[in-house]
Parts: sequence; C-alpha cells; structure tokens
Amino acid sequence: MKFWTAVSALCLLLFPVVSHAGTSVGVGVNYWHALEDIDLSDFDQNGVSWYLSLQSRSDFLVGWEVDLEMMPKGFMAAPQTVYAPQAYAVIGKMITGAVGIGWYYSDGDWSDEPFYALRAGLELMLLPSLTLDITANYRFTDWGELEGKDIDTDTIMLGAALMLGF
Repeated sequence: MKFWTAVSALCLLLFPVVSHAGTSVGVGVNYWHALEDIDLSDFDQNGVSWYLSLQSRSDFLVGWEVDLEMMPKGFMAAPQTVYAPQAYAVIGKMITGAVGIGWYYSDGDWSDEPFYALRAGLELMLLPSLTLDITANYRFTDWGELEGKDIDTDTIMLGAALMLGF
C-alpha cells in the first residue's frame, strides 16, 4: 500500500512538469530472459515483468525516459518482488534507440552495482494521443554473489507499453 501511495503522490507532483507537448505516461510489460543458465534452485531464467513509464521527446529527436519496473520473486533469485528504477537517454521518434542505467531493489536492499541497457524501439500511433511502444532491450548485469557463486549474466527483454500522450 505504501508503494502505491508513493507512486500516486509522485504522479501528482510531476503533473505540472509533464503536462506539456511531447510527454507521455504509460504502462508496459516485458518478457525477460537471462542469457546464461544459472544452476540455482531459486533463479528464474525467464519471466514477465511490469513497468510504469514517463517519457518526454523534443522536436529535435532527443528525449528522456524514466521507468519503474517490477519483477516477481525469483528474478535474480530474490525472495521478494524486485523493483528496478531506470533512466534512459532516447534518440528518434518512430524508430528509437536509447542507452540507460538502473538499479535493482528488493527486500530492503539495493544491488551493489547498477545495470546498463541498450534499447531499440518502434513507436506505433494507435490514436492521436495513444501509442504502442515496442522495445528490445539488452541489459549488462553483474548479478554479484548468489548462494556462494559469482553470477554474471546479461539479460534480453522484449516489451510493449501503451503510452498516453499529453
């Protein structure tokens, strides 16, 4: 409950900032797959995550995006839900490319190292202020030590988000 209260408060605080042209908010889903098969009982090699997104693009084909992704327990062998706030520098309008950084947070702890991401995307206009944002992500992640093993595996993600523009 505290989490959704914080998200609602953040949305109300950001409304004056995002209420100009070129800004959109949305919700999306990612399918993720760890590239190496990790031999741990609680480690999920693939799964689905949800995310909230705030994007802003200028007329000069550059912009930014911030996301809050929520992965189920088992991601990164986590016993609880994993949250991943992340930020991207984006270039392009209909066909996009982005570089980003983020951190994993679960069970009261932040990951030791950030993850870095490369993204390619396609934005399809469904209605004048509604777009479908399809993305392919490659995350460079050093998972650290899990159950006595040093885990270093990158992750690929395929995602889609419905974005409402302002």
